Amino acid sequence: MADKDKVVIFDTTLRDGEQSPGFTMNIKEKIMLADQLIKLGVDVIEAGFPIASDGDFEAVKMIADRARGVQIAGLARANEKDIDVAWNAIKGAENPRIHTFISSSDIHIVHQFKKTREEVLNIAVDAVTQGKSFTNNVEFSPMDATRSDPVYLAEMVHAVIQAGAVTVNIPDTVGYAIPSDFNRLIRYLFEHVPNINDAIISVHCHNDLGLAVANSLAAIEAGARQIECTVNGIGERAGNTAMEEIVMAIRTREDLFHVHTDINTRQIVPTSRLLSNITGVSVQPNKAIVGGNAFAHESGIHQDGLLKNAMTYEIMKPEDVGISKSTLVLGKHSGRHAVLDRLASLGFTLDKEETDRFFRLFKALADSKKEVFDEDLMVLVGEAFFKGEDQRRYKVENVQISTGMFSPPMAMVTIKDRKKGSAEQFEVAHGNGGVDAGVIAVKKITGTTAHITSFNLVAITGGSDAVAEVHCTVAEEYEGKELKAFGSSANIDVSIAGIHSFVDALNKLEYMKMAGQRGREIMNGVNGKV
Repeated sequence: MADKDKVVIFDTTLRDGEQSPGFTMNIKEKIMLADQLIKLGVDVIEAGFPIASDGDFEAVKMIADRARGVQIAGLARANEKDIDVAWNAIKGAENPRIHTFISSSDIHIVHQFKKTREEVLNIAVDAVTQGKSFTNNVEFSPMDATRSDPVYLAEMVHAVIQAGAVTVNIPDTVGYAIPSDFNRLIRYLFEHVPNINDAIISVHCHNDLGLAVANSLAAIEAGARQIECTVNGIGERAGNTAMEEIVMAIRTREDLFHVHTDINTRQIVPTSRLLSNITGVSVQPNKAIVGGNAFAHESGIHQDGLLKNAMTYEIMKPEDVGISKSTLVLGKHSGRHAVLDRLASLGFTLDKEETDRFFRLFKALADSKKEVFDEDLMVLVGEAFFKGEDQRRYKVENVQISTGMFSPPMAMVTIKDRKKGSAEQFEVAHGNGGVDAGVIAVKKITGTTAHITSFNLVAITGGSDAVAEVHCTVAEEYEGKELKAFGSSANIDVSIAGIHSFVDALNKLEYMKMAGQRGREIMNGVNGKV
């Protein structure tokens, strides 16, 4: 006996999702995703549209032949050839399903098919009858149902169930429905189709108005027990009902819907990321459930609440969807509690004076960049420990640059190293430009193995005498791990700004080293803390 409280998850990522621009997959990729969908626990995989191409036929057939523990559906238009081809593709499946369709709206019947309602009704019945000759598992969809005459739609649903369809899917093909309207339509069918309880009523919603998930939930409330959906909500135009959203809405608000799915929700994020890796299309950061910011918090009020009790600002546990933990993003909106908690996790304890100094430095940095990372915090810790004194190891005393069209650029850089007392040291180097020559000279003086990983130049003012601001990121191996630091400098001379930026980053690397375990041992005599 069917579980009346279970919502069947019909995944059409490999069919409706894959046919949208930018999401095409090859056979190997489709098989890989199908295997993951089985791990996820979907009930039905619509593996493709076999008549569409030889490649689509082969992909559907290979998935059907190997997949176990899941129904494999092949899509077919309501004609003899499509249904024959679909059956040949899926017949090796453990539980094959033929999914056939034809439009029920007058917009399509008159203008696209140029037929009468009676002719289309007969075609629908014949298609289901043919499908039933191959398998008892036949699904029928009256395409564009939400723009159809409800009376005619009910007549068609009644006829195809009578012909043997065990699932009838009500598609919002063009994303036209509004939740309250869609709920009424599904209720109307339950009230006016005498044999409706002989089939599972399904819905397939598109997201043109951003309402696919809302419409699907409204349909569940009206009695629908199958949802057709896709991973990450991909699909034609604005996409389909997002599988992860519908599943977690049902789970999170089970008190309201009183239904469940058999989805292993811990596989949601791994499945989402696999799809992104296969297609090369990432989800937007603010995407519900699987977006990068879905379990990330920057607001100080939210961070404080989460540290005290996660339920204050999270209605789901991140581990329930396959994420190890929530992320407290440190930025200009972060409060002291979250920042100090992150410091403690890095192993630092500061007294009140150091904390005040550190937090002022943190806010100043957070105002200038979008996100403050752990490496940035280590730099700030070093600065806070030194009580605001200028403890930079390296100081640029002078830069002279010579360049020309027919002579290699040359730079002479003079640097004072605090660890070597007050003595100055200079070096001369050639390079591919003034900045490159200066950086090579600095490396000679300091002996650093750090290298520049990014270099960005911005003209702050207009004109040929514009002040240039240079931002660079450097990386260096230290005690078995890679340290990264961010340097910046502004100067009317681009080359001088670049060299100063590089040295600024080197000084921050020094802070990071001192803020590490060995550095804390050194500083133990300075501030009594480890």
